[in-house]
Amino acid sequence: MDAESPAYGREIVFLDTPGHEAFTRMRARGAKSTDIVVLVVAADDGVMPQTLEAIDHAHAAEVPIIVAVNKVDKPEAMPDRVKKQLADRGLMPEDWGGTTVFVDVSAKKKTNLNLLMEMICLVADLQELRANPARSASGVVLEAKLDRGRGPVATVLVQDGTLRNSDNFVVGNVYGKVRAMFDDRGAPLQEAPPSTPVEILGMEGLPQAGDQFVVVADRDKARGISEYREQKAREAQLAKSSRVSLEGLAEQLKTAGTKELNIILKGDVGGSVEVLSDLLAKLSNDKVRLKVLRAGVGAITESDVLLASASNAIIIGFNVRPERKAQELADQDKVDIRLHSIIYELQDEIKRAMTGLLEPTIKETYQGRADVKDTFRIPKVGTIAGCQVSDGLIKRDSEVRLLRDNVVVFKGKIASLRRFKDDASEVRNGMECGIAIANYSDIKVGDVIEAFVTERIAAEVIA
Repeated sequence: MDAESPAYGREIVFLDTPGHEAFTRMRARGAKSTDIVVLVVAADDGVMPQTLEAIDHAHAAEVPIIVAVNKVDKPEAMPDRVKKQLADRGLMPEDWGGTTVFVDVSAKKKTNLNLLMEMICLVADLQELRANPARSASGVVLEAKLDRGRGPVATVLVQDGTLRNSDNFVVGNVYGKVRAMFDDRGAPLQEAPPSTPVEILGMEGLPQAGDQFVVVADRDKARGISEYREQKAREAQLAKSSRVSLEGLAEQLKTAGTKELNIILKGDVGGSVEVLSDLLAKLSNDKVRLKVLRAGVGAITESDVLLASASNAIIIGFNVRPERKAQELADQDKVDIRLHSIIYELQDEIKRAMTGLLEPTIKETYQGRADVKDTFRIPKVGTIAGCQVSDGLIKRDSEVRLLRDNVVVFKGKIASLRRFKDDASEVRNGMECGIAIANYSDIKVGDVIEAFVTERIAAEVIA
């Protein structure tokens, strides 16, 4: 990069947030955590609903936006269409007289990536984004997970101040002391200045993604703040669960007939668990209610299986596996464990599980009708109706109803269907045949035999 460039010798930290529609909270958190939002829009696809949602998050967080129009190397790319679509949403390009920086890039061909970084640094300079490295560190948790060998691990973005090894801190309801710190490539660090993403070890519990991270003077103070917050969170939870309103009671009575699918959700990182919890909540509807009994980070444990067994729940593991003893217990108690690593497949499977809870719809398809012209008594067989098919067709495996003066007098199955002396698989309109109805002999001349077939259709859960 040119030494005259605004980006020369400076570091830029990128937080990549997923584009899938389910990851709304991740995008919202990303907008709050960053100083500048780089909105990546594909030149061949144009503006998607998630793009508009990301713009709303950036505006809500009052963060400046730079638009990177990607895939401009593709023959079908239309960058001007993207500019027009975004201009209609209030992001007017600078070359059209607006204030929003647009950069045409190609990630594949590495076109204009240096220019994009220059624009980021230029916007940072114009916004006068500054931090004080001399003060105690504060920041935000981007992600958190339980590591088998290292315990709770949090990825933290230091937003102000400098974080050092052995610093005491509070993050959400959890406290700890920085036992070790690593950069994005896994190399150990002694200190992390502002705008540095680091993995830290030394927490007493697992924080939530989005929790604020603050360094405090000593361990006792950190513990005191953590315990106070934990108590407040517990009180809020108790108040929420014990408060009963008339509206809530009426709602419970109204939905007493609905089916409920209990779920225990385990994931590899806190962000995924949060996203999946939201996704499952959105899948609930007036026919089936999904209830997440427990959502946590880490492997599926015996405790999860015991809860699932007691509450008739299914367990969903996202990028995690059950412990050996947990798997044995699940096999023993016949607890259903579903393991996934792709959000679309998980979504489809849950929809299928919800469908399985609902009673299937019985659909009846009319096939044809035959008029009874004569009847014959045959010993050891019963009454045979001599019929003429007046509409559609009659099949050997059809279900039938016997109509007398348009009133149904019997409903059953065909015992035999014959054309002259031969068995027939089906008889069509205009043909004559002999029909015997299983377990029924009271057939009279003038009756009508109507044939139909029923099929079970799984109920739709998604409107």
